[in-house]
Amino acid sequence: MTNRTHRTGGGLPATHHEVRLTGRPRGPLTDDLFEVVEVPVPEPAAGQVLVRNTTMAVAAVMRTLMDEATTVPMPSFVPGEPLYGAAVGEVVDAPGTDFVPGDLVEHHFGWREYALVDAAEAHRRDRDLLPDPAAYLSQGPTAYMGVVRGAEVRPGDTVFVSGAAGGVGSLAGQIARLRGAGRVIGSTGSQRKADCLVDELGYDAAVIRGAGPIEEQLRKAAPEGVDAVFDNVGGEQLQAAVTLANRGARIALVGALSNQLSDTGTHTTEIDTLSLVARGITLRGIALYDHPDLIPEWNEVFGRGLRDGTLTFPHARLHGIQEAPRALRELVEGRHLGAVLVEL
Repeated sequence: MTNRTHRTGGGLPATHHEVRLTGRPRGPLTDDLFEVVEVPVPEPAAGQVLVRNTTMAVAAVMRTLMDEATTVPMPSFVPGEPLYGAAVGEVVDAPGTDFVPGDLVEHHFGWREYALVDAAEAHRRDRDLLPDPAAYLSQGPTAYMGVVRGAEVRPGDTVFVSGAAGGVGSLAGQIARLRGAGRVIGSTGSQRKADCLVDELGYDAAVIRGAGPIEEQLRKAAPEGVDAVFDNVGGEQLQAAVTLANRGARIALVGALSNQLSDTGTHTTEIDTLSLVARGITLRGIALYDHPDLIPEWNEVFGRGLRDGTLTFPHARLHGIQEAPRALRELVEGRHLGAVLVEL
């Protein structure tokens, strides 16, 4: 990116870059679905906060939001307008608010270098709580919610996490271990990622999508069944988890990657509900917007874990707003382990 002319008498550039959606995808994501445009840096009115974004995150749900109609309780992206998503940055100006320049804030106006945010939508973050401010963009709150309130993981549990190498699953297994799980099993899409789950993230075993029936692999990895399930995927993996669930097992439905990353429409999962009743199994859909109180709790847990080494933050970083479309495309294609961030 070239240097831009600064506003007269100030340190702000006159323009910045944002990423806009050019159309609806019909099949795999392609670069022509995105456009990086140069636009004026906005000026805040009273009650607004101008933020210089430093890091943004991409997530699988963004692929779903590119469709015109979705079942996700979030507004779809609009062609011709910038995308949105989690970001952290520094306050530049905030007239009529209690923010001051230099404050670290988190908000949902990523995909741009400068963001104009209503004060109520900017969340101040403690620079000293996490070793790296970008860690506020982890999907740990969702992982923590699914383990603690969804699957209700207990000491000694055998836990199965589907989609274990993504931004949520790579933390869910670690959190289950902190909760005292006796055995943690994850699923992923390649042997390389399976090795990382076991060698780097503390999983005891991994099953691999495409390497044979998931139920057979999971039965071998969990010969005594599973007590708690953190399901990110649905489909065959959820069916296998239900089949092998022990009496009284808790199954948390946290994501639906088989739908979100599909180019061919909605997938459904057949489940024997009588079997759930007979074995007293709990099947619970759970979403973070119903549990906002867990976010500060997670940040405290995450900060301690990162400092004492009981937790890690698996992630990839790309650099420059022009790399944001590639970041989302590579996430959807399963190229990375953990969260995917873009430094702006």
